[in-house]
Amino acid sequence: MSDSNHPSSSPAIGIIGGSGLYEIDGFENTEEITIETPFGPPSDTVIGGDLAGRRVYFLPRHARGHKLLPTELNHRANIWALRSLNVRWIICVTAVGSLQEEYRPRDIVLPDQFFDRTSQRRDHTFFGNGIVAHIAFSDPISTGLRQILADCGQAEDLTIHNGGTYVNMDGPAFSTRAESETNRKLGFDVIGMTNLPEAKLAREAEVALATLAMITDYDCWREDEEAVNAHAVVEHLQANAEAAKKIIAAAISHIPTTPDWPEHHSLDTALFTSRDAWPKETRERLAPLLGRFLADD
Repeated sequence: MSDSNHPSSSPAIGIIGGSGLYEIDGFENTEEITIETPFGPPSDTVIGGDLAGRRVYFLPRHARGHKLLPTELNHRANIWALRSLNVRWIICVTAVGSLQEEYRPRDIVLPDQFFDRTSQRRDHTFFGNGIVAHIAFSDPISTGLRQILADCGQAEDLTIHNGGTYVNMDGPAFSTRAESETNRKLGFDVIGMTNLPEAKLAREAEVALATLAMITDYDCWREDEEAVNAHAVVEHLQANAEAAKKIIAAAISHIPTTPDWPEHHSLDTALFTSRDAWPKETRERLAPLLGRFLADD
């Protein structure tokens, strides 16, 4: 196990999801990396290694053994940890409930929009404490990375829905029928408890992010079907994990080696506070994000 925060020499790829995702054929030269962040500990140690000629880092979102509730996740620490390792692309794998008939359990949705029903929004930004930034978030998912995932999923003959709106609730309880019906009537496609904060923070960190939303259930709006429960979710999760690993293994070699997508320059038009007014402590805390702005200091 390494306690080093030394970043990869070349831009790396991050994977956030279940603890078994790193068990992919061809993933080699692995190491466990313990990272301390100014926002507290990440969900778990990071598993780094080489896959398809690229440096890849896996982070178990809920910790190995699934020990963290959605509201207990330290999203800032997770994204900061990956960014400190020079991760510039993140693939998120997350379980979701379907709010539309045509999105069936074990299908995969690649959302391109979010709707925020969370309550901990003050923790969903790196900024504050003397540096104000407002990122553009009208298109919250990386189009380039989403298309790579779509192409790889279709090549594996998986059922892929390219696009859709993910509504993010707090949890940990599943929806009431009234909530589920309301979300469905508003036109949302899937519901989950984790991914929107990851997308917001990745955009602030100038990381391109896209999501494999793995459908495990129909939430509870279908009255002719048993309402979602944890045991049913786990069964579908196991099948979905195998599909996710196939897509990830195929996608890695298609991801560029140079981070020059729009997401990689998101802070160019986001920073409001003039650089000469940035507090020293905040500058140091955000160094992995702001490094290119501090290069001349």
